[in-house]
Amino acid sequence: MRRLLAGLVCVSLLIVLGGSVLIHGLSQRVGQLNAEVDQLQVLHDSIQSRNQRLIAERSQLQLEVDSKTASLEALGDELEHIEIMIGLRAEPERPLAQRVDTASQTAFEKRLMLDSIPSGFPVESERITSPFGMRRHPIQERMAMHGGVDLRAPRGTPIFATADGVVEWASKHHNSGLGKMVKLVHNYGFSTVYGHLDSIEVQVGNYIKRGQLLGYSGSTGTATAPHLHYEVRHLNRRLDPAPFMRWSMDDYDLLFAKEDRVEWESLVEVIRRTASVPERPSLLQAQSWSATLP
Repeated sequence: MRRLLAGLVCVSLLIVLGGSVLIHGLSQRVGQLNAEVDQLQVLHDSIQSRNQRLIAERSQLQLEVDSKTASLEALGDELEHIEIMIGLRAEPERPLAQRVDTASQTAFEKRLMLDSIPSGFPVESERITSPFGMRRHPIQERMAMHGGVDLRAPRGTPIFATADGVVEWASKHHNSGLGKMVKLVHNYGFSTVYGHLDSIEVQVGNYIKRGQLLGYSGSTGTATAPHLHYEVRHLNRRLDPAPFMRWSMDDYDLLFAKEDRVEWESLVEVIRRTASVPERPSLLQAQSWSATLP
């Protein structure tokens, strides 16, 4: 009985010891698992926070995409308006970038012509007091050819260049009766004359931009009252300035319909080739293109 009791006691002790060791091991494993769970929870929170940021960024990007899409649609509508204005056929099926390139090229060609060939009025007033053509001379009282137009311009009215050019004459001219006169030579054989000036603000050889001040109106030379005598010439021929003064981007075909003494088709082709180069061409100064002095 003693040996049996001793054996039972030993077995019980072994069971208790083994259980204690097992419980200790399980406790350590539970602690490790709890630590891993905490780490996973931190990682989960980080991922969730990142996902929320990505969702917010996606929403912002979607708003920007919607805004850009709306802008492109508006640009397409505006481009169609511009295409119609500059005489192009609207082609909505073409890529927008190609349409913009074509419109830019066409607009540049037309702007180059408007800057290089006389266009617009040389004075703010658009009132013509004596048109181009045959008329009774106000002083000589006989029928004579009026080679330009007279524009209302009280003494001291600013006179502006109607195209880019170079000053060929800037002083008093006795033989023509135009008094103090400025003559500009432009591209492609064109020239302009501004007569009866009271004072001149440019010198021979100056390069002039369209819209630049040339002088101030007066009544020098053969004139009964202050006004501006304005001429447009092409290859030594006086042309009616009226269609040139009305010529603009909005009414671009007006000049070609009204003035048929200029070879517009070949001129437009030359300007189209000129406009295709990267840099704007310099002013052509061929004297053979210029009209002779008055």
